[in-house]
Amino acid sequence: MTAGSSDKPAPLIFPRTADGLLVRESFTPERIAQWQAEAARLNDGMPFLSHEEREASRASHFADHPPGKDVWVFGYGSLMWNPAIHVEESRMATLQGYSRSFCLLLKMGRGSPENPGLMLAIDEGGACTGIAHRIASERVESETNILWMREMLSGAYIPRWVELEVEGERQRAFTFIINRAHPRYTGHLPIEQVARQIAHAEGVLGKNSDYLFRTMGELERLGVHDAPIAEIHARVRALTADQQAAQEGN
Repeated sequence: MTAGSSDKPAPLIFPRTADGLLVRESFTPERIAQWQAEAARLNDGMPFLSHEEREASRASHFADHPPGKDVWVFGYGSLMWNPAIHVEESRMATLQGYSRSFCLLLKMGRGSPENPGLMLAIDEGGACTGIAHRIASERVESETNILWMREMLSGAYIPRWVELEVEGERQRAFTFIINRAHPRYTGHLPIEQVARQIAHAEGVLGKNSDYLFRTMGELERLGVHDAPIAEIHARVRALTADQQAAQEGN
């Protein structure tokens, strides 16, 4: 090792806006390679899809999508408030048969091996209101490439065509549902545990609680009441306030 060099890996740095939102440049093959190297360094154990596997998944998913036609993607978490892709329009939409659930264990991103966080997904049962984004036909290739690098790192989600209710009409779209066979799928945890993990978890992408707060803020902006998310939000707000008070008292 030469003087001044180090075997410590370069820190993960993701381009983002001034208020912390991820951008298109956050999702590139080089960033994913960084992410995979960091997971190996932490002995994270998360299985990563190869570039070829991601592309095969994307090709299979869009095999029957007519060329030259726009496509809609349904967002229920950060895809609502931070899509990081080019969209032509965004509309409030409801998906029947699935509901939000913090059911994906995070040891990176917004969590760590010491304090794992929880990521949002949609799981079977109930209904979910979120945002449908329309991607122009000439941008389907470029924007879905970004979405697959964003959502399909490890196969924790399954891309699925669904029927949405958009302003009283039916609209075909795709979304990402939880893969119940994935090793990081937690099932439905007690709400106290969910709130505790979210309140304490933090990683290179920021605090797990910030993700929840931004998602809740978007739901409030839309006038959407998601009772389980609202209860988790209230509990995490209380826990983080207690943490802040304890820090100020030291």
